[in-house]
Amino acid sequence: MLPELKLQPLRYVLAIVDQGGFHAAAKQLHRSQPAISMAVRDLESRLGQALFEKGNGKALLTPFGQWCEPRFRELVAHHDRLCQAALALASQQRGRVDIAAVPSVASRLMPSLLASFVRDHPGIEISLQDGHSERVNQMVLKGEVELGITSLWLPDEALSFTPLLCDEVGVVCRDDHPLAKHGQLHWQALAGHPLIRNGTSRLLEGSPAAELLARSTLYISNMISLTAMLEAGIGITTLPRLAFQEEHERLRFIPLAEPHLERRIGLLRRARQSLSPAAEAMQDHLMEQLAPHTE
Repeated sequence: MLPELKLQPLRYVLAIVDQGGFHAAAKQLHRSQPAISMAVRDLESRLGQALFEKGNGKALLTPFGQWCEPRFRELVAHHDRLCQAALALASQQRGRVDIAAVPSVASRLMPSLLASFVRDHPGIEISLQDGHSERVNQMVLKGEVELGITSLWLPDEALSFTPLLCDEVGVVCRDDHPLAKHGQLHWQALAGHPLIRNGTSRLLEGSPAAELLARSTLYISNMISLTAMLEAGIGITTLPRLAFQEEHERLRFIPLAEPHLERRIGLLRRARQSLSPAAEAMQDHLMEQLAPHTE
């Protein structure tokens, strides 16, 4: 049966070697010399061999002690590194958090949110990926990321969804389009204008505006392609405000007043599963920063 070695006697041995004797080690460790000697004798008994030569009044290591000394150092150093790493991780000073977000959130909100998080937690490594809402959901479910920022279209018992903000839906068209001059729009004003459907068009489903979808003959899922079509004047579309790319000067966003529709964006994580300390820090940060927007 292997002997159980406690770390404290190993530290005593190393202190005796480093300080040149039992008395000096006891002084450096703020312990009594008899306590140091007793701990070393107990360690020698457990190992079955003497670590120090006897009877010469000096702290000289035996050949066995010379073999043990560098290994004691390695063991003590490894223990201390492990403790420091665990404490840093638990106190959210170290670690890694993997996040996925829908593109509109990744490009519009995450830059400022991550900037403030990095300032408060400089030792935490961050990986941010973007993808459409179903992709984000799957990444969270499969454990590829710990946190997702997305819309949860369908309830899922395996996922926990905490609402963060509501993103209003509006009409997007070119600046010279007849609808562009309005401050807000009723859905019936869209009738007769070619509607380009996209991945967020499902927000119209179940509302009076749903019949617009049935009349649409064009669907584009890629935002770059959708923007190009809108700038070419091929049609109009509906988008949540965050998904509207304001840098495109020729495009206008007009809120849809009737029906008033919103995309609910929230924090997604696996249900009944703890987060890593780093991910927990990120969750707390996002909740704190976006709290003013939470309904």
